[in-house]
Amino acid sequence: MDDHKPIDTPDGPAVDTPGIGAHRYEAPPTDRPITEAEAARAAGLAHNEHLKIASRYLRGGLADGLLKHATGAISEDDGQLVKFHGMYMQDDRDIRAERTKKKLEKAFSFMIRLRIAGGVVTPKQWLILDDIATTYAGNALRATTRQTFQYHGVIKSNLKRTMAAIDSALLDTIAACGDVNRNVMAATNPAQAGAHKAALQLAKDISDTLLPKTGAWREIWLDGERVVGGEDEAEVEPVYGKTYLPRKFKTVVAVPPSNEVDIFAHDLGFIAILDKKNRVTGWNVTVGGGMGMTHGETDTFPRTADVLGFVKPEDALKAAEAVMTVQRDWGNRKNRKNARLKYTIERFGLDAFRAEVEKRIGKKLEAPKPFTFENNGDRYGWVEGEDGRHHLTLYVPSGRIKDIDGGPQFLSGLRRIAEVHEGDFRLTGNQNVIIANVPAAKRAEIDALVDEYGLTRGASAIRRNSIACVALPTCGLALAESERYLPDLLTELEESLARHGLQDEPITIRSTGCPNGCARPFISEIGLVGRGPERYHLYLGAAFDGSRLSKLYREDVLASEIKDTLDPLFAAYAKDRQPGEHFGDFVIRAGFVAKTSNGPDFHERTGPLRAA
Repeated sequence: MDDHKPIDTPDGPAVDTPGIGAHRYEAPPTDRPITEAEAARAAGLAHNEHLKIASRYLRGGLADGLLKHATGAISEDDGQLVKFHGMYMQDDRDIRAERTKKKLEKAFSFMIRLRIAGGVVTPKQWLILDDIATTYAGNALRATTRQTFQYHGVIKSNLKRTMAAIDSALLDTIAACGDVNRNVMAATNPAQAGAHKAALQLAKDISDTLLPKTGAWREIWLDGERVVGGEDEAEVEPVYGKTYLPRKFKTVVAVPPSNEVDIFAHDLGFIAILDKKNRVTGWNVTVGGGMGMTHGETDTFPRTADVLGFVKPEDALKAAEAVMTVQRDWGNRKNRKNARLKYTIERFGLDAFRAEVEKRIGKKLEAPKPFTFENNGDRYGWVEGEDGRHHLTLYVPSGRIKDIDGGPQFLSGLRRIAEVHEGDFRLTGNQNVIIANVPAAKRAEIDALVDEYGLTRGASAIRRNSIACVALPTCGLALAESERYLPDLLTELEESLARHGLQDEPITIRSTGCPNGCARPFISEIGLVGRGPERYHLYLGAAFDGSRLSKLYREDVLASEIKDTLDPLFAAYAKDRQPGEHFGDFVIRAGFVAKTSNGPDFHERTGPLRAA
């Protein structure tokens, strides 16, 4: 496939511009060949597009910026490029005002996210990652909603040391952030051993195939060999070109009946279709999901993915590359707020998008095959797989792997387990940890360590179905608390639920500090999205299996009012629910909130339809 040959898009012919690929640009009126910068300016591209073109394949000024010891920061432009290397520059907002008052620089540090396709690491890798946390990152690892680890609080002078340590574990951070295909998630709980092995392998293959090929990461962080001038673009970035993707791109692989990877919330997904012996016969391909939006801007919205069609196993990787390259060529590079694949499909239509994907694969997609999801949470406790191996899922509050005063000792306990464990560890998309592939003879030893370090405490039904993003104090986009606030709210809601006899009812609840949706709040039955200090938009009515969006129920609810707002709804649910009916379905059937079909409908008919 020639990924840089001009193509016709649904709204007109493409213009092939040097080094940029098959994107639609208007050339300036001149008889000479135009430069890349001229083409970008003529097209009115977003600032990030100019940065990528000029970055020399993601190098920018990063190497020089690391040598500027007078500041803990890097330049604003390099702050955008470093995302492609798996990092965000942040500062401690808890002390920002105090430092400003004292005329001190912000307390800058970096969040570092790893690329671990499928979230699987060996015990040896776990111990290295633990050592990095205790040496450079404030004695904490964090399991993220992207099914990987991230570190917080790494100062600039320790960046190269941290990256070298990550490399020593045979891991990296390439493309964990930025306008690329990010960490590929996969079904985690390996009870269906064969199907989950196939899902993990597909996730790894997609991650490797769609990985940026630039040598910038090793060159900058590991002092690798520097590439000097005259690079052949086809050799450096054969899929991405110099401008990479219009926006971030997220891929997941699911194995029914569990939807723990939230497949409908992502740009690209593969749903395993199984035969009666749980063998994968092929994959349903999903496209166009995404969570992020902007408060007050109705042309931005979350969207659940559409099922595009079915592919045989041998065509799955071709389908992944085709979907991503169509988004590369058709995506909006002028307005980053409308640059995700979900907007591309809304703009051009699913049929036109499917036709172009089929053209690039070289064959028609088959009709989707039937499938059923039961939930989008994790399965806790011990599960025995088809191969006789055992797997223990542990609840980790907000994914923060640290020792809690008077509570679970996650960092110490999991370190001790890693020292004796013979299988592997698996992270889930719900921020939890699976001690996987345990021989039956080792279960008692693992159980004893879990008990010794208190690793199963505090896991009520609603907590087991909760997710929170980091938010304050480190995330620069956060408008309100999330990770630090949600545990207190859950304590209040546990009391309310118990009063109505609902303490064992699984209800999904997710909290984010802003509408970017990192904890996927718009497909949880109760969603809290930060609006300002101690203020949240409250969303209700998503499907328990993650297949339907929620609806805005109350705007700007004070944190102190959330329990009282939900309590009468819990009372009605306890009194009037039907057998087996989930909370998200009930609030729609009972007429409290409108049902969201998809995409733009998210902003229609908002607010309570009747009093609780």
